Amino acid sequence: MKRKKSFSQEELRYLKLLAQQYPTVQAASSEIINLQAILNLPKGTEHFISDVHGEHEAFLHILNSCSGVIREKVDDLFASTISKGERDELATLIYYPEEKLEQLHRQMKDMDEWYRITLHRLIEVCRFVTSKYTRSKVRKALPKDYAYIIDELIHTNYAEADKRDYFENIISTIIDLEQADGFIEAVSAVIKRMAVDHMHIVGDIFDRGPRADIIMDSLLDYHSVDIQWGNHDILWMGAASGSRTLVATVLANSIHYNNLEVIETGYGISLRPLSVFANEVYKDCDVHRFAVKLTGPDADQYSEKDKLLSARMHKAITIILFKLEGQKLLRHPEYGMSDRLLLDKIDYANKCITIGDITYPLEDVDFPTVDPKDPYTLTPEEDTVINQLTASFLRSEKLQKHIRFLYSKGSLYKVFNGNLLFHGCIPMTADGELLSFQIGGKERKGQEFLDYADTAARQAYYHKLGTPERQLGMDFLWFLWAGRNSPIFGRDRMTTFERRLIKDESAWTEPKNPYYTYYQDPAVCDMLLKEFGLEGPHCHIINGHIPVKSKKGESPIKGGGKLIVIDGGFCKAYQPTTGIAGYTLIYNSWVLRIVSHEPFCGRKTAIEKNVDIANSSRVFERMDTRIKIAQTDIGAKLQAQADALRDLLSAYKAGAVPEDHRE
Repeated sequence: MKRKKSFSQEELRYLKLLAQQYPTVQAASSEIINLQAILNLPKGTEHFISDVHGEHEAFLHILNSCSGVIREKVDDLFASTISKGERDELATLIYYPEEKLEQLHRQMKDMDEWYRITLHRLIEVCRFVTSKYTRSKVRKALPKDYAYIIDELIHTNYAEADKRDYFENIISTIIDLEQADGFIEAVSAVIKRMAVDHMHIVGDIFDRGPRADIIMDSLLDYHSVDIQWGNHDILWMGAASGSRTLVATVLANSIHYNNLEVIETGYGISLRPLSVFANEVYKDCDVHRFAVKLTGPDADQYSEKDKLLSARMHKAITIILFKLEGQKLLRHPEYGMSDRLLLDKIDYANKCITIGDITYPLEDVDFPTVDPKDPYTLTPEEDTVINQLTASFLRSEKLQKHIRFLYSKGSLYKVFNGNLLFHGCIPMTADGELLSFQIGGKERKGQEFLDYADTAARQAYYHKLGTPERQLGMDFLWFLWAGRNSPIFGRDRMTTFERRLIKDESAWTEPKNPYYTYYQDPAVCDMLLKEFGLEGPHCHIINGHIPVKSKKGESPIKGGGKLIVIDGGFCKAYQPTTGIAGYTLIYNSWVLRIVSHEPFCGRKTAIEKNVDIANSSRVFERMDTRIKIAQTDIGAKLQAQADALRDLLSAYKAGAVPEDHRE
């Protein structure tokens, strides 16, 4: 079929711009051939992980092991030729090359023979994981210092005698020049880089676990990643934007779970203003309901004085939080949450509160900074403290770098290769319809509401400090964090007040949005997918947020296979509930499979004893035929480029655009 020979003025302007990059028929033709070759390659492997919650050691191990894929490759290659112990060591070397080499240097006097054997094996693994990619793509992934050597070795035919000598000579030279360690680290990096083509983080990098900042550092360096914001990510995004309410929330949560290392060590934020204020104002107060959760091997190191200070700080920042949340609700009646204004409902004389139709005894009404006649106004001292703390969040260079990355690589939801990814829920009514929100001057629901929410979340960070637009955005971030039926919170209410002050646990209930009932229905899943433009047998919703109780027999597969919940409990606090320690969903060119992970033994033990995370894998969907890049979102873009280049060829041949044969 011939291409058209006439072009509009607009088309010609575009083709002339394209001609600057491909100035001849030869150049355009070569690129079309290259694109066509790429389109016929197998689809790259995608990994999906959610709810890592600061568990940096386990997450980094999953990242380094590519969720067990590297160990599978090692076993595929060497199960019949080398022992399990040698395979364990080889896998650990790929995961942690620098640390493993340091250990081996301490244990071995002469490493030359080990180097020779190991380099052969690493090159074989590297050749295996790069085999489905174009040579051009592999070259782009190679580290600069060793790019030429790695490229030569993985593309050398070892079966030919002359090539075998060439191969062996390169290996010997690497060892003789004492470059083996650097080369091993470089090859290991390429293996990890090529084993996973793209990573999706389906929310909740922050909170609970010790060092979310280390996880963020690793993602900054990751070759291809997107993030769907979780409620705990939104919380930190709001704090970094300058929301005093969300700063108070971050601190109240972190103190409650004794998780201050990320704040003080990770982000260099001093809590001295809060500790001084709490020790002065709350020194004679009852703080038993604000005792900090001390768990783990370091729990015994805290003195009674430390525990008392932590409880005072926890109570002080929580009261500030309750006041700031109340101010927000008073500012935004459109949130429909006036029933969550609770400080003004306290009956101090009878030490109780009425919420709805139920009156609950209160365990604590000793609030020295709360004026019952004006309960939501901060005292001058509280105002100073929260302003100082908020300024520290705004000044933290590392935190700001991480939050900018979350905004640049993140979104509230993503449609990618036929899958709809989001952390929480698509809010629904009890009747199974999409829930409408009166927001931004009109009714919004489904995709329209999520698009509005995504824009409002960005407004909180990118508008100028002190402007009404930025304040509106920061308030909306709080709504996303704790608002009624928010798409990333997905509950009717957040009962922090009740949990801190009411003993009766029936008051702590946080009813889930009806979405979490309806998502078991395949027809509902199809309806939600269609709302976002997706239809077909291999389209799915991929969710995080609500831990799957595997030990009670709950399956992560919902809606007849149309929906997958991948929160398996990376966070240690959730593992007693889930019975496992996280999921990874893997989508390659043949299958969708979900990998469940057992608890991690710790980085030190993994390196010293070559211990991997135990995994079990379940294939739950097979493709009819192998998926090629042409059938993916990236493939559609590449095809559009190829089509434009074909138009350029037609323009060249028709004389509409002149070739530029440079000397």
